[in-house]
This record gives sequence, structure tokens and C-alpha cells, in this order.
Amino acid sequence: QVQLVESGGGLVQPGGSLRLSCAASTSIVRFTQMTWYRQVPGKQREWVAQISNSGNTNYVDAVKDRFTISRDNAKNTVYLQMNNLKPDDTALYFCNAYLSVGSRIYWGQGTQVTVSS
Repeated sequence: QVQLVESGGGLVQPGGSLRLSCAASTSIVRFTQMTWYRQVPGKQREWVAQISNSGNTNYVDAVKDRFTISRDNAKNTVYLQMNNLKPDDTALYFCNAYLSVGSRIYWGQGTQVTVSS
């Protein structure tokens, strides 16, 4: 019933920037936390950035100081601002939402980010 719609992916040169968006079909204040994941073929999906309902954020070391996760509750949208992109950032990026009431997990379908010259 809950849907997450991702957008903003694309092709960018190394050092460039992209902003990913994750629009939820319901108020995002319902979710305990929202997380951006990424996955490349043949490798496990890894989380890259997370924001809680209280506004606390966490990042994996690989994206620290380059990526910023934020949310706009009025727009029911979570963002991932990605700066100084590197080829290793190339992946399919997924939005994840966790609803503690009922222990429900929701996923978007992913948006492709390709960093190449």
C-alpha cells in the first residue's frame, strides 16, 4: 500500500553532482527511519545514508562529507544530495522506509546513477 517513488538518477561525470528524491505515498513522519541503499551487479546491497524521524543522520565512510541526506516532511520526500561523485558511486540507488508499527519495510524500485567520463 505504501509506495516509494525515486527519481533524480542519471549519467554524470566524475566530480559532478546529483540530487536523488524519494517521494512517499504517505507522510514520512510515520517512518522510524529512511535509508538510501545502493547496489551493483554481483555485490550485496549496502546502505549509504540514513535519517531518523528525529533528524539524526548517518553515513558510510565511503560517502562521508560528499553525500547529504535530508527530508521535507511537507512534501513527503527524502533527498540524497551527492557531490564530488566518483566512478565507484555508480550503482542502482534504492530508497528504504521502516515503519516500526507493524515492523514494515518498504522499498522503492531504484534509480540508476552512473558516474563516467
